[in-house]
Amino acid sequence: MNLEIVTIGDELLLGFTIDTNAAHLAREFAALGVRIVRRTTCGDDADAIRDAVRQALERTGAVITTGGLGPTADDQTKPAIASIFGRGMVMDETILANLEARWQKRFGHALPVSNRQQALVPEHCTILENRHGSAPGIWLEDERGRWVAMLPGVPREMRGMLADTILPRLRDRLPQNGPVVRARTLRTANIAESALADRLGDLARGVDGLSLAYLPGNDGVDLRLTSYDSPAAETERALRAAADKVREKVGRFVYGEGDDDLAALMLAEAGGRGDTMAVAESCTGGLLGMRLTAVPGSSRVFVGGTIAYANEVKIRELGVDGAVIESQGAVSEAVARAMATGARLRFGSSIGIGITGIAGPDGGSAEKPVGTVWVAVDWRGELRAARAVLPGDRGEIRWRASQLALDQLRKLYARDEDATGWTARGS
Repeated sequence: MNLEIVTIGDELLLGFTIDTNAAHLAREFAALGVRIVRRTTCGDDADAIRDAVRQALERTGAVITTGGLGPTADDQTKPAIASIFGRGMVMDETILANLEARWQKRFGHALPVSNRQQALVPEHCTILENRHGSAPGIWLEDERGRWVAMLPGVPREMRGMLADTILPRLRDRLPQNGPVVRARTLRTANIAESALADRLGDLARGVDGLSLAYLPGNDGVDLRLTSYDSPAAETERALRAAADKVREKVGRFVYGEGDDDLAALMLAEAGGRGDTMAVAESCTGGLLGMRLTAVPGSSRVFVGGTIAYANEVKIRELGVDGAVIESQGAVSEAVARAMATGARLRFGSSIGIGITGIAGPDGGSAEKPVGTVWVAVDWRGELRAARAVLPGDRGEIRWRASQLALDQLRKLYARDEDATGWTARGS
């Protein structure tokens, strides 16, 4: 089955709201074997909605929309799509009664007049129950079997209704043991996209008929293997075999799969070894500590940290030698090492991590350009340090610096002797 997604809302077009709905829908449909052939976003304009949905119906005959089901004047989705099917709008008394009861119970007063709009539905439609909010969904289908499912734009409501109503409907319409769309993602750190392609060689464009995509981000480069046209059991075997081949080529750079987070992985590894962890951060300003404490249960491993932004703080709180800062600069291997050891000793942990760098946009030089970062890890007195010149803006550099530091701990645990940092060609 081919399907199109139309997300609706001026806030999406203007960039005020990130369209997470389309991404979630695409993932869920792919797992069913439904192929998304196009995603369209349009504003809160009846003509724009009508044109986008009509064209999508002509191409695939199956459309999911999100947004525009609320009580305000800009919510135009239902009448616009009803007109495509030649349907008028009618008041659904059951929906109206439920809205009135919900409003009285929740707010203690009568339903506002504007909210009555939510009970207006296209003629001869199927109402999709919304257990997660006030706006019901709508299913419209014509005599040719073409259909549109309208879901709310609020992500929590949309996701709940998708699971409750849409996915079960589509499962019933799909052939048993038919082709599915499946993907497997390997997550890498500390190596550039071009370097990965070089290492993969003949596998760079695909593996055994599976597509291979390179997805660079602040965490590193994700390698996504995708199968489109095989049954589920066969697909899973093919993905496992392809992932094994990729790991043979770039395995030392792979830190996880799927949505694995390196902070969570390193906390788990450290906890399994009986280690505790402390951090000393300069250019990252507490970002690494934030990432670590965002992981549930991190208190079993993470004990604390110091934001040593000023040199005086590095000296006073971490015991960094002022003469070293004077002679080598705050962004140097020696200072990063001293910060890591200072964190370990100050907090009494078995692991200390130090980060110092130039996040920009100013402060760089020919010798130390913006993006220059030194990270160091002190594990029970064993020190490992790495330098990198990280690409991106200030926020990207800071995040990548935290990822680089975590990756150095990973390498130290793995006894990977190559401690070099991110470069244009990788290591």
